[in-house]
Amino acid sequence: MPLNIPDNLPAIDILKKENIFVMESQRAQSQDIRPLRIALCNLMPLKIVTETDFIRLLSNSPLQIELEFFYMDKHESKNTSREHMNIFYKTFDQIKEKRYDGLIITGAPVEHLEFEQVDYWTDLQQVMDWSKTHVTNTLYICWGAQAGLYHHYGIGKFNLPAKLFGVFEHRITEPGLPLFRGFDDEIHVPHSRYTETRREDIMQHPNLTLACYSEKAGVHVVTSKDFRQIFVTGHFEYNADTLKNEYIRDKERGLDTALPENYFPGNIPEALPIVRWRANANLFFVNWLNYYVYQETPYEWA
Repeated sequence: MPLNIPDNLPAIDILKKENIFVMESQRAQSQDIRPLRIALCNLMPLKIVTETDFIRLLSNSPLQIELEFFYMDKHESKNTSREHMNIFYKTFDQIKEKRYDGLIITGAPVEHLEFEQVDYWTDLQQVMDWSKTHVTNTLYICWGAQAGLYHHYGIGKFNLPAKLFGVFEHRITEPGLPLFRGFDDEIHVPHSRYTETRREDIMQHPNLTLACYSEKAGVHVVTSKDFRQIFVTGHFEYNADTLKNEYIRDKERGLDTALPENYFPGNIPEALPIVRWRANANLFFVNWLNYYVYQETPYEWA
C-alpha cells in the first residue's frame, strides 16, 4: 500500500529488510488520489517498535494512507529520544482541529493503576470524546481497549491471578461481520496482560457486541453497535519476537513470569518462536481499513 510517512522514519529501513512495501512521502504525493488519514495515539514506551508493528500491518492494503503520530504530552517518554518525538510526533492540541478517517489508540503498561490514577487519563478522555465527532472509526488496542470500554460504556477491568501471556486460540462469535471476512473459524492471537474484561459485562450491555472470544484468553474483539468503535484486547500487531523480548525483560526485572504459552516449540526459550497469527493480523487490518474506514468515510469532511 502507498503509506505516506516521513522519509526518514526508522521503521522504513526495518520494514524494507522484511520485504514489506512502504511508499515514502515523496512518491505517495505523486498519486492523484485522496489518501485515508489515520492518526496513531502511541501510548507504548518503545515507540519506534510500536510504530513499526502498526506500519507493517497498515502497509498491506491497496489504499493510500497518510499516517500521523501523536502522544499525550503530559507524560514524558523515558524510552524514546526527545529528538524522535520532536521530529515525528504531534501533541493532541496540534491535531484536534483536524478530522481523520481512522484512529488507533494503543495499549500502555499501566494496568496496575486504576484508570483515574494514570497521569494522562484526563487528556486521553478528551481524545476519546473528540474521536466521536472527528474520526470515522476508532480502533482501541489492549489497555487502550479497556480504557475505551470503561470511558464510553462503564465496563471495568479486573485483575487476573497471573499474567495472561502467550498465543491463544479464539473463535469468531459474529462471523457475519465484514471485520472477519475471509477468516477461519478459529484464529490464534497473542495476549500479554494482567487484567481482563469480563464476557458477561459485554454481553449484558445493549450497545456492545462480542465479536471474538477465547476460552482461555477471554474477550478479544468487541464492537459498538454502530461499528464506529472496535476494541481489541489482544495484539494482532505483535511481531515474531515481541513475546520473547517481553519474557526476557520480565526475567531481568526479577518477575515470576511463566513462559508464553503456545509460542516456543517444545517450550524451549532458545527455540525460534512459531508465528500463528500473521495472516489473520494482516487480514484484520485490511478489513478494518476497507469496510470500516474507507467504505464509511466521506471524500471531504464537512
